[in-house]
Amino acid sequence: MLAAQEQPRTDLKEVDSGKALEGAFAILAKWRVSADQARVLLGSPAERTFYAWKAGNGVRVPADTLRRIGYIAGIWKALQIVYSDPALADSWISRPNAGFGGQTPLERMLAGDVTDLAAVRAYLDSARAPWS
Repeated sequence: MLAAQEQPRTDLKEVDSGKALEGAFAILAKWRVSADQARVLLGSPAERTFYAWKAGNGVRVPADTLRRIGYIAGIWKALQIVYSDPALADSWISRPNAGFGGQTPLERMLAGDVTDLAAVRAYLDSARAPWS
């Protein structure tokens, strides 16, 4: 039985990892994230694996990476909702934010743990739905 706050999750085995990676790389390009930063955000895969994924050869993608891609996509979508200007939305992750102790949201996400991505996502979710 799910706790009241838990949401049912999509089975990660059903996710098209190639499409997920394609979407993630498109978002990371809009955010102007470097290859080294992208590797950290995707769970620090080996460099060879990372570049294979980037080239569209994402045959085997760990569940942790798919989970991270889900957070990245959720952050991007929340930013598109909060900001009507796409350029402003995409630059948000690079601007210092008091909510992260003056760090940029990208710096927070680059701490490396999936919970850092979750924290940025939760921050945005609360910003776009303060009534909940």
